[in-house]
Amino acid sequence: MRFMIMGRGSEASEAGVLPSDELIEAMRAYNASMTEAGVLRTAEALHPMATGARLSYRKGKAVVIDGPFTETKEVIAGFWIIEVASKEEAVAWALKMPYVQDGEEGIEIREVFEVPELDERVEEERDRGER
Repeated sequence: MRFMIMGRGSEASEAGVLPSDELIEAMRAYNASMTEAGVLRTAEALHPMATGARLSYRKGKAVVIDGPFTETKEVIAGFWIIEVASKEEAVAWALKMPYVQDGEEGIEIREVFEVPELDERVEEERDRGER
């Protein structure tokens, strides 16, 4: 099973403030431990939303909105894709993360749909007449 662990941003990360050298080294060690355990598939940090864009759709047409955005509490600052046996194992890895400090940021863990699983769910819905 693959899971995405998402680290939420903070006012500091969205202002482009880099973490302390100690936190950067702790994150490198954390990523190395997941690599050594064979569970890490990818890990990436994201630039602040000021350099990004969002797409919204109005009356069937895409509207591009350049960052920054007014709402920052749900912004993702980085992510990891891991492959583990269960949600509990994904949570265990997330609990080891040195990223979370003083309740400012949070972590979200979501299972990634695998293509065969998604295809199977679509077929089940079609068979029930839900699509």
